[in-house]
Amino acid sequence: MPRVLHTAQALVDQVVEVPALPDRGDNVNASSSTSYAGGAVNILVAAARTGAEAVHGGAHGTGPNGDLIRETLAAEGVALSDGPVPDQDTGVCIVLVEPTAERTFVTTYGAERRITAASLARLDPRPGDLVCLSGYSFFEPTRDPLLAWLDTVPEGVQVVLDPGAPFAQFPADLRRRVLARTTVWTSNADEARAITGLDALQDTPAAIRRLLGPRSVVIVRDGERGCTVFHHGRGTHIPGFPRRAVDTNGAGDAHTGVLLTERALGADWETAATRANAAAAITVTRKGPATAPTRAEVDEFLA
Repeated sequence: MPRVLHTAQALVDQVVEVPALPDRGDNVNASSSTSYAGGAVNILVAAARTGAEAVHGGAHGTGPNGDLIRETLAAEGVALSDGPVPDQDTGVCIVLVEPTAERTFVTTYGAERRITAASLARLDPRPGDLVCLSGYSFFEPTRDPLLAWLDTVPEGVQVVLDPGAPFAQFPADLRRRVLARTTVWTSNADEARAITGLDALQDTPAAIRRLLGPRSVVIVRDGERGCTVFHHGRGTHIPGFPRRAVDTNGAGDAHTGVLLTERALGADWETAATRANAAAAITVTRKGPATAPTRAEVDEFLA
């Protein structure tokens, strides 16, 4: 069975629930504050709970934050391809969650940014494997080692790009270099509009497909409305499952992890996207980032 591999940053999410974001220079009292393993962990946990062999290839630190990352991944059966960075702890992402379930992020850098082309090579991707890239990894200092390693990835490996908000703002040469190696694009609606410059969401999948290599697949998520899967020259809308959201943090990651694992298990893209939509719908009803359901829970939900 193909594996789900991730190259991006595993961080500790410090999730702080607030009644609203404060005005600049003002103060707000939080109702709770909880630490979770987050970042790349979210996709890997979703993949493992769906039945994939999942491996993290990013760096992880020495200290309480790195310990939390390793404990969370070990509990889910996710492997690590490299040992910890000996003299620095993993960074923190402060996540401000409002009652609407909207979230705002403040990210620090730590040991998770200390990758090299050699450390990534320990992932040893093989044809058929699905390798996840995050747009956030194309900031310095992770950009150059990731690009150098990407050039060595064998043919037949599925390169999956989750562009994130910053990707559309990167230099055109960098975008073209990454997109030329991308075989699966998965993003939300805002990210799809940003990379294409189009307002009409229904037009974005075909436009993104033209930016990618041959035989690529484009998935564009649209919240509770579901997603569009575009491949073989046509797009298919896959309806979502609206639910009352209490925390949207990690919902897109759960969608990606389940989508890729269902493909690894042999599902077609449309079936995989249906199950991913269901997983995201379950995830938004739970607090915390790595709250993806198991495959059995998705079965029960769809039944």
